[in-house]
Amino acid sequence: MTRRFLTLADVAEMLNVSASQAYALVRSGDLRAIKIGGRGQWRIEESELERFITERYEQTEQFIAEHPFTRADHLESDDSVEEGSTPSGRA
Repeated sequence: MTRRFLTLADVAEMLNVSASQAYALVRSGDLRAIKIGGRGQWRIEESELERFITERYEQTEQFIAEHPFTRADHLESDDSVEEGSTPSGRA
């Protein structure tokens, strides 16, 4: 049986973000959630998390369409590596 509701810790793990980032998504209204119990613990319905992820994919696709990656972008990223750091971040 799958769980219907996820905790903030579950969401943070699934999105590979910190618990405070997951909390910020809920408090900003970007990710719908409910508060339950005497201590007001947050719960996120799994379908709401999936909706959120789908919306983010759509926003990313729109951003990419409006800001195409060009050869100049590629050259800029190569220059930044040559200007003192390597791809691993070590100078």
